Amino acid sequence: MNVPVRKIIHCDCDCFYASVEMRDDPSLRGRPLAVGGRPDQRGVIATCNYEARRFGIHSAMATATAVKLCPDLLLIPPNMEKYRTASRQIMEIYRDYTELVEPLSLDEAYLDVTNSPHCKGSATLIAQEIRRRIHETVGITASAGVAPNKFVAKIASDWNKPDGLFLVRPDEVDAFVAALPVKKLFGVGKVTAAKLNRLGAQTCGDLRDWSMDKLQQHFGSFGARLYSLCRGIDERDVNPVRERKSISTEETYTPDVPDLPACLALLPELMEHLAGRIKRNGAEKFINKLFVKIKFSDFQQTTVECVGYAPSLETYRHLMETGWQRASRPVRLLGVGVRLADSEQVEQLRLFDELATH
Repeated sequence: MNVPVRKIIHCDCDCFYASVEMRDDPSLRGRPLAVGGRPDQRGVIATCNYEARRFGIHSAMATATAVKLCPDLLLIPPNMEKYRTASRQIMEIYRDYTELVEPLSLDEAYLDVTNSPHCKGSATLIAQEIRRRIHETVGITASAGVAPNKFVAKIASDWNKPDGLFLVRPDEVDAFVAALPVKKLFGVGKVTAAKLNRLGAQTCGDLRDWSMDKLQQHFGSFGARLYSLCRGIDERDVNPVRERKSISTEETYTPDVPDLPACLALLPELMEHLAGRIKRNGAEKFINKLFVKIKFSDFQQTTVECVGYAPSLETYRHLMETGWQRASRPVRLLGVGVRLADSEQVEQLRLFDELATH
């Protein structure tokens, strides 16, 4: 029996936060616009429209840098509740076509429509209909990629942005991937891409000349992944259940927090924010570790954690003292959080702890 070729859609709204803002205020259209934090408070850009991107602005860029690149940049603070409302509408549309929806962010997701009865089983027609419905219902545009696997679908969704659709048929995957720059490979960042380029691999086609052994020699266990991806092979399933591993909250401070006592004084407020997030996620009974994150004024970063089943001011104080002593200098960012386990793991850990105390 032949296994049917998978039909995967990667759908991604175009500059999501900025698009929602332009939808609600049409006077913003056609002007360089970014959603993000203030430049005088070490803010960063969450997203920006295409007019702003022409100046070299991009997400995760420091807002101060963005304003230097474009002095006329319109900067809007994020309105997360408005974006979450739009997100719920978008996800409902996705789930009208398949239960196999794997969200990657508020607006972005993989859909496995291999067995979907909609649109006569055509993934391309489903993607077209989804994009149309998002525009009509939410008032923003979305782009989509259609392919036999997640890796190629995600690349394809970026091919005709904004407001585009790109299809890579099964018999087109080999040639499509061979021409891609290695930096497009899933998991390849700037450092790895630069190393590959130095070693003579500019495209995925170049990388296919490398043996599995050679890739593993240079890149360890990731070499096997590179070997598959450069050939367009990606067997990952679309997973509708994305298990959350941690919950945290963090704050960047301007000016820097000068010393340890000042850091400790900020703990109660951080813990209050964390408690709210834990409650909203119903995660109280899944906590099995507590952690503190510190980023110093020189951008050195450290994380300290320990076993724990509920947020504790005393424990977080101890973790913060331990972490601060690793550099003993002013601090620009503090964070507190919890690691989560599934219910079975939590019960086992607590049983062992009880046995150890008797």
